[in-house]
Amino acid sequence: MTNHRIAKFFVLAASIAAVPALSMAGNEMKESKEVKSVVEAATESWITGDLGVTVVSSYITRGILQENQGFIAQPYTDLYFKLYESEGFINKVSLNLGLWSSLHSEHTGAIPGSNTPAWYEFDYTVGLAVTFAKNFTATTSYFEFNYPNDAFGFTAQRNVNFNLAYDDSDLLGAFALRPHVAVLWNFNGITGLGEEDAFYYEFGIAPGFAAGPVTFTIPLNVGLGDENFYPGDAYGYFSAGLSASVPLSFIPEKWGSWTFSAGFTYYNLGSSTEAANANQDGNAYVGQGSIGLTF
Repeated sequence: MTNHRIAKFFVLAASIAAVPALSMAGNEMKESKEVKSVVEAATESWITGDLGVTVVSSYITRGILQENQGFIAQPYTDLYFKLYESEGFINKVSLNLGLWSSLHSEHTGAIPGSNTPAWYEFDYTVGLAVTFAKNFTATTSYFEFNYPNDAFGFTAQRNVNFNLAYDDSDLLGAFALRPHVAVLWNFNGITGLGEEDAFYYEFGIAPGFAAGPVTFTIPLNVGLGDENFYPGDAYGYFSAGLSASVPLSFIPEKWGSWTFSAGFTYYNLGSSTEAANANQDGNAYVGQGSIGLTF
């Protein structure tokens, strides 16, 4: 066998021997990519959020009637950034950002010639939520309420809100009340009915239960305020509601988790909030429906 033929023989032999090695290497690369893909899919995102729109029959906030005429739509969106998570005393810290608007077909209170007569209110919030001792969450937020159509000559209202919530589902199971208490300080503009530098206090529970795919919630809240928030009467309102929500399972999961909700809320008003009610009625009723996406 000549040197040339010997060389060709060894090259051919080496090529044949390399085929299974290359095949194994390809399989290993494929398996490595598949494992990496599974691991990445199983990793929980530290950025979550929601968006949607709610349609209401009347717009009432903290017992104060804003609008009860025409079509009222209230779109919203929120982002939550998890900054820290641990099994210690402090379990989680997150940054919360939110946008909310109220759009009114009747343009009530809009100044003549407004470029955005239907845009009654635009709010944004920035908050820091701390979950501790597993079931307590304390959230401190900055709220700013703006009025793009200059409704009623309202100026921007700036507030700091503190909310403490307790998840008692571990303790009471299906009978959990999920209580919360909130304190809002209105330090600029007039959020209530009196003057700025006002304080608002809220106490509430939100028991609920599931019946098949439908989840029912029964929120109960009491709103109180100082003289600057509710002049002449610290009692602002009591509200009781019933809402039902159902997942829209026909929407593919790749488009997120969609839910439809509908509900009804009754308000019993104090003397100051009753006086602010256009109908001068101590009772108010609100129907609402919404569609939302969480991701």
